[in-house]
Amino acid sequence: MSEFTLEDRGNGQFALSGRMSFDTAGQILAKSEELFEEHTLLEVDLSGVTYTDSAGLALMLEWITWANHTVREIRFEGTPEKIDAIAKTTEVDGLLKRGERWVGFIEAPAEE
Repeated sequence: MSEFTLEDRGNGQFALSGRMSFDTAGQILAKSEELFEEHTLLEVDLSGVTYTDSAGLALMLEWITWANHTVREIRFEGTPEKIDAIAKTTEVDGLLKRGERWVGFIEAPAEE
C-alpha cells in the first residue's frame, strides 16, 4: 500500500493525501510531473495530508518554481499547519503564494 495518493479530480484539480515527507516527496514529485504537465492552472488540495515535514514544504516550493518557470499558476488548499509553521520559521511563507501568478487579476468595475 502506498504511503500517499495523488488524485486527479479533473480540470487541473488534484488532491494529495497520506504522507508528504522525506520518504515520499521524490515519489510525489515524479507522479505530479506526469499529471500536472497538461495543465496551466492547477489547484492542489492538501487537506488529506496526514503527516508532513520540511520535505513537504520543499516539494511545494519545487512545484511553485516549476509553475513560475513554465508560466503556470498553482494554488494550494488545505495546507497543513505544520507546513505553514515551518514556512514562517524559515521565512519562506511569502513564497507559497508565488505560484499564483494571476491571483487578484480581476477586472475592476467601471466607475460611474
